[in-house]
Amino acid sequence: MRSRARLGLFVWCCLGIFSAAWAEHTPFSREDSLRGSLNPMRRCYDVTYYDLQVQVDPAQQTITGSNEIFFRATEPFQVMQVDLFQNMEVDAITFHEAEVTFQRDGNALLVELPHAVPAGQQAALRIAYHGRPTEAIKPPWDGGFVWASDGQGKPWIAVACEGAGASLWWPNKDHLSDEPDSMQISLDVPSGLKAVANGRLRRQTSLSDGYTRFEWFVGYPINNYNVTLNIADYTELTDAYVSHDGDTLALNYYVLPPHATRAREHFQQVKPMLAIYEKLFGKYPFWDDGYALVETPYWGMEHQSAVAYGNEFENLPHWNFDYIIVHESGHEYWGNSVSCRDHGEMWIHESFCTYAEALYVEARFGYDASVTYLQERLDVYPIANREPMLGPLEVNYTGWNDADMYYKGAWMLHTLRNVIGHDSLWFETLYGLAQHFRYQTVTTEQVIGYMEQHLGCDLSAFFDQYLRHPSPPQFVYKVDRAGHRVRYQWKADAEGFHMPLRVRTKGGVWQTLTPTQTWQEFVPAKPAKSGLEIDTQSFYVTSDKK
Repeated sequence: MRSRARLGLFVWCCLGIFSAAWAEHTPFSREDSLRGSLNPMRRCYDVTYYDLQVQVDPAQQTITGSNEIFFRATEPFQVMQVDLFQNMEVDAITFHEAEVTFQRDGNALLVELPHAVPAGQQAALRIAYHGRPTEAIKPPWDGGFVWASDGQGKPWIAVACEGAGASLWWPNKDHLSDEPDSMQISLDVPSGLKAVANGRLRRQTSLSDGYTRFEWFVGYPINNYNVTLNIADYTELTDAYVSHDGDTLALNYYVLPPHATRAREHFQQVKPMLAIYEKLFGKYPFWDDGYALVETPYWGMEHQSAVAYGNEFENLPHWNFDYIIVHESGHEYWGNSVSCRDHGEMWIHESFCTYAEALYVEARFGYDASVTYLQERLDVYPIANREPMLGPLEVNYTGWNDADMYYKGAWMLHTLRNVIGHDSLWFETLYGLAQHFRYQTVTTEQVIGYMEQHLGCDLSAFFDQYLRHPSPPQFVYKVDRAGHRVRYQWKADAEGFHMPLRVRTKGGVWQTLTPTQTWQEFVPAKPAKSGLEIDTQSFYVTSDKK
């Protein structure tokens, strides 16, 4: 009893450190802060390895398992936070083979160790658990398990948990800033089914209880929501991609048997796509783990080295490529290799990945086609400009109600390319960004800082406007009665905002202006009585003629 009371007092003190954040952001709860912040009970340790073992019962739609969390203490501590949804039952938590005390606070497990762990020491904590995991209502946008049938009377099971968190189905330190260096995923499923996870399949073993065990190993850092399982009567197709330097990458495709012939043909587009991405951003980042597409009963998800694919082998009309393959594979660079440190910074994943789609189109069909592609995507997903693309930090923010971080984010990067006006430098910077931060978690400030350093200009006001404010910059101008003089300026929320812009009169030639937030004047090449045309194919801005 005294141990539990001591744990409660420590937790109260720890939570008090960041309780001010709850008061400041009234829409957010203490649970949001427990989930999204690096409080002292999380900051005190760094995960190095997970050994996850899960048995899946399709008939009961339940799982039973354990996770051994290997970690290094970054500072002395005795209480640590691990995360597991409260609908999942904890059977035991052991440290050095002795059961330890824990307290539940929402979806957090606050674990008291028998003694303080000194800074620098490596140790391990094992959590055994079971339960019926959250079921996804609308995957992949809703997190949870998908219990489906393959149409042949056999189970077809998958999971997607980006946003909601991996702790909806397995215990872990559920914060994007801390990725294990590697991990093992051991899945027991009814014999006759195959279980596909991330990485390489090391071993397959028939068990005596009517189950088969599949042991997968991930040899690279991986963020928690990318850890996955896929269970079905899969057919495996194999292929290989040869990189520009002659290395061979294993390609594995896991599909339902009736789809094997169609999949083999449809997935031929993977190799030329990998070649384009390699040229743009470097070699496929998880080379030793291989590249896989796994057919799932939902649209798709960027699960590292085991990309979820559910687009029914359909290409985009007029483009002759599969959006899900190109987009989710782009996340292997932007999201999986270069990962944001806080969920409020998901723009790093989605903006760069969506822009990568446009660069893929450019590599295949040319620059003009890439602009057309970006414009066409806005017909499907119009930019809303209702809220900033950069969300609140330390609350696991998932409140975006639009697709702006995808398409507005891609247009932001397209705009910046044209602001810089130096394509070789631009592509060197993108390549360098992908390589410099490979296998790392990064902040918005780190991304901006790298781009400023390599592009050679101050981008603080540019990113401030596009990321931290809902509206894009607005080009405001006035034309005199004769149309011979035009006064102009930027209307923007970011202090000191400035960037060049191309404009022209009807039938005239393009002129590059350098507006600031102060009124300036220029003489157009032809009278501008009817106003100015803005180069909206190069810049995502709005305009207002006064």
